[in-house]
Formats: sequence, structure tokens, C-alpha cells
Amino acid sequence: MTQKVAVLGTGKIGEALLSGMIRGGWAPSDLLVTARRPERATQLHERYGVEAVSNAEAAKSADTLILTVKPQDMGSLLRELAPHVPADRLVISGAAGIPTSYFEEHLAAGTPVVRVMTNTPALVDEAMSVISAGSHANGAHLTRAEEIFSGVGKTLRVPESQQDACTALSGSGPAYFYFLVEAMTDAGILLGLPRDKAHDLIVQAAIGAAVMLRDSGEHPVKLRENVTSPAGTTINAIRELENHGVRAALIAALEAARDRSRELASGNG
Repeated sequence: MTQKVAVLGTGKIGEALLSGMIRGGWAPSDLLVTARRPERATQLHERYGVEAVSNAEAAKSADTLILTVKPQDMGSLLRELAPHVPADRLVISGAAGIPTSYFEEHLAAGTPVVRVMTNTPALVDEAMSVISAGSHANGAHLTRAEEIFSGVGKTLRVPESQQDACTALSGSGPAYFYFLVEAMTDAGILLGLPRDKAHDLIVQAAIGAAVMLRDSGEHPVKLRENVTSPAGTTINAIRELENHGVRAALIAALEAARDRSRELASGNG
């Protein structure tokens, strides 16, 4: 890899991305990091052998800048970067809800911007990273973003108009599954199982179901029907889920997450 890449504001997701890039073949000498706290910068340098620099230094020397700060901190970061970012730099944003046009307004005219929504399974190399091009980004820029984020999972290109929906579905998605596992664990305790055994049973069921969804090519309805025998236990459980409006609640929850992403994009956060 000959391109120099800088990860700015290297928190948990930024560090996961950094380590994934190194495992994927990027040389530590081609990677730069920035961090708000000096001790964090030192930790990253010692752990990965990468150079820790200031935001301004990263902007001047890296070919690609990956901005991983929180959305509420993005404005101040862009004001700091703007005087130092040439228009030929690729800027990749990982901030939820902020459109590429926001970055284009704050940076030099013509700066290519790519928006990426990843999720926390990046920490275990099972992320889904959704990638969209700004008005000045081309196919080569999208390919570079894919090369970077494929180190921590899968990637998917979508039009930017679909990013809010992807944020609701995938960016926040792991939390919905954790919520479901939490509820099912409580149900297992109610049914008489110790917490640790209920947890292990549910987690393995979740892993097995996910692998079958990924590898079988079957529609989820078909896979559910395979478990649902006539007058059996599963159909009684499904009836209760339907009676309690779980499907409708999930749809409403995702709509609420999408709407919140739109509010963040409009600056009403």
C-alpha cells in the first residue's frame, strides 16, 4: 500500500479500523493517527507502531483522511483542518447523520468526500460499512474506501439518499439484537434457567441463525417456517409476538432511528 492514510480522532471504532488495516497488509509506516489526549496518542503508537501527529500534520501529509470523531465535534475539527487540506485529499467521514455536502462546504472546492456508516462489530471484524460518494468523489475514491473498511468486515455502496435508512437498519442494528438477547435472557430466567446458561443458549442460537441467513440463501420466512411445526411450541410463541405487535414495534423503531438521523443531518441535534 503506497497511499498514506490518517485516522483522526482515534477512538474505539477508529482503532478497530486501524488494526484491521494493518492485518489487511497496510504498513504501519503508511498510517498516521491523531487523538485528543496525548496519552492516547502514545498508546496507539506503542500498540501499532504508527506515527501519532497533530490534526494539521495529518492533513498536510496523508493522502486519505478518515474522520472518526463524534458528530458534535465534527464542526470544530473541520475548522481546524480546512486551512491545511488540499483539494486532492480524499476525506472519509464516519459521522452519523452528517451529509457529504457539509464537508464540501467547509473544505476546499472540489475536495472528494466519501461518507461511511459502519457499526460496532468492526471491533470483531464483522462490520457492515455502508459507503456513499459525495459530489466530487469518483469510483476510485469509493474503491479506496472499500479497501480500507473491508479490513473490518463487509462493505456496501448505496446512494447517499439511503444513508439515513442504513444508519437506522445497520448502524444502530446491533443494539436491537442486544436488546432482544437481553429480553430473551430475562425470559429464560423466568422459565427457571440460570442466567449464564440462558445467555449461552440464546447467543449460540443467534450465531447459528445468523450464519444460516448468510450462507443458506433462503428467505427468512422459509427458515422460520422450517422451525415452526403445526400446533407446536414455536407457532405459539410467534402468535404471542404478533399479538403484542412486535413486528409493528420494530418498524416504528427503525423509522424513529431514521428520523433522528435526518434531524442530525439538518443540524437540529
